[in-house]
Amino acid sequence: MEPVVKAILNNNGGGKMERIMRIKGMMCNNCKMHVEKALNALEGVEARVVLEDNLARVSLSVAVADEILKKAVEEAGYEVTAIEKV
Repeated sequence: MEPVVKAILNNNGGGKMERIMRIKGMMCNNCKMHVEKALNALEGVEARVVLEDNLARVSLSVAVADEILKKAVEEAGYEVTAIEKV
């Protein structure tokens, strides 16, 4: 079975998948917008950063590997310390 199909089947029929990303290095609203822009540029990703908690709440409408989410944030200049499935 193809990996994308398998990921969708593992998602209980295709509802949204959720992730909480713990992120270090965000100091201000500009940082928040930079991280949101990096994540939201990925297909099927809708992210909202909570600056006060140093995290991003990520909704996935398609299967996106955690490594891809992490890479997007790190390329924006921040450190991902954890990714939790919700």
